[in-house]
Amino acid sequence: MKIVTIIKEIGERPQRLLELLLNRTCNILPEWIYLSIKFKMKMGKWPNIRHPRTFNEKLQWLKIYDRNPKYTEMVDKYAAKKWAANIIGHDYIIDTIGCWNSPEEINWDILPQKFVLKITHGGGGNGIIICRDKNKLDKTMALDSLKKASSLNLYKYNKEWPYKNVVPRIIAEKLLFNNDNPEDVVNDYKFYCFNGKMEFMLISNERSNKHAKFDYFDRNFIHLPFKQGGENYEGKISKPSNFELMIDLAEKLSKGIPHVRVDFYDVNGHVYFGEMTFFDSSGFAAFDPEEWDYKYGDLIILP
Repeated sequence: MKIVTIIKEIGERPQRLLELLLNRTCNILPEWIYLSIKFKMKMGKWPNIRHPRTFNEKLQWLKIYDRNPKYTEMVDKYAAKKWAANIIGHDYIIDTIGCWNSPEEINWDILPQKFVLKITHGGGGNGIIICRDKNKLDKTMALDSLKKASSLNLYKYNKEWPYKNVVPRIIAEKLLFNNDNPEDVVNDYKFYCFNGKMEFMLISNERSNKHAKFDYFDRNFIHLPFKQGGENYEGKISKPSNFELMIDLAEKLSKGIPHVRVDFYDVNGHVYFGEMTFFDSSGFAAFDPEEWDYKYGDLIILP
C-alpha cells in the first residue's frame, strides 16, 4: 500500500493509524502480544491473559490455548450441518441447494427464485447475499461482495483459531421467511452456553438498521439488566415459541465445550440450526455495567 493511501485512510484519527500498524504486524507478533494490544485498543484497558477473569479476557485465552480440531468443523457453515445433524437430527438443518469453491463457480441455473448465498468461513456483512427475487438480483454486485468476503480471514486479524483451516466455499440455502410477512427479516436467537449449559441468550431487533438493538434474557426468559454491543429495544419482546426446545438443542450441541454461542432460527413454528460462534464479538465488546463481564467470566472454566 502506498504511503499516500495510508495517509488518506488515517485522516485525523490516530486510532486508525494504530489499527493499520497492528494489522501489518498480525503475522509477526506472538498471538498473546497481538491480542493484548488489540484488546487495549478496543476495550481501553490491558487484558490479563495469563490469569483471565472476565468473559472477554477468557475468550482471548481460549483463542490461544483451546485448540480442539473439531472446532474447525463446527464453524464451517457447510461441514457444521452434517456435524449438527448427527447430534440433533436432520429436521433442524436448513437444506443446502449447492456448494462451490469460488463465487465464479456458482451455478445460477439451479437456484430457485428465493435463496441465500453464504461464505462458509466467516460471519455476515458481504458474506451473505439474500435474494428475494432471482430476476431482480444484481449478480455483478453479489459476486463482488462474495469475492471480498472470500478473502476474509478471522484468524489473521482476530486470531480466532477455529477459522484458520476452514476451506473457503460458497453455499446456497433456501430462504427462510415468515408466512405472515415474507419481506420481514427472520429472527435468529443466540444462546450462550457454558460446558453444555445455556446461561443467557440474545435477541436482536432492527437489524436492518445501522444501530441494531440487543436484549439479553436468562433461561427463564427474564430480561437481564445489562447492555453489550448496543442499546436495548424499546418495544415489547415476545418469548420465542420454541424457546425451551432451542435451549435443549443448544445444550446438546455445546456439551463439553468451555463456551460457545449456538444460534437458531424459529420460523413459522419450526426450529433451524444456524451456526456455532466461539468468540462472540471476538471478545472485544464491553458489558455495561462491567460486573457482568466478571459474572459470565466466572462461568467459563478454562481447560
